[in-house]
Amino acid sequence: QVQLVESGGGLVQSGESLKLSCAASGMIVSSNAMDWYRQAPGKQRELVATITSGGTTVYSDSVKGRFTISRDNAKNTVYLQMNSLEPEDTAVYYCHAVLRPLRFGPKYDYWGQGTQVTVSS
Repeated sequence: QVQLVESGGGLVQSGESLKLSCAASGMIVSSNAMDWYRQAPGKQRELVATITSGGTTVYSDSVKGRFTISRDNAKNTVYLQMNSLEPEDTAVYYCHAVLRPLRFGPKYDYWGQGTQVTVSS
């Protein structure tokens, strides 16, 4: 049973930092691309950062230079380090994974429950 559980959200002031964690079970994070998405009230869910199985990272323009996605394979956990937070970063942050156990087989889509990040000015 694949589960993704986010933690680390909270309330911070503008300019401060926060580190989110995504603990995975039933899958191996190093074998899959892992994503962080966020959704602010009244807005579309947007992709924030991706780390591929090969370790390549990709960021949205809005967070590039401020956020860092990483993983700890021994802990089977993905992280999102968020620095220089601003009110515009306020959203529910979701961990996401797509599993493809067989090379040409089906893909399976998994989401965490989300963790709230609120940045006050």
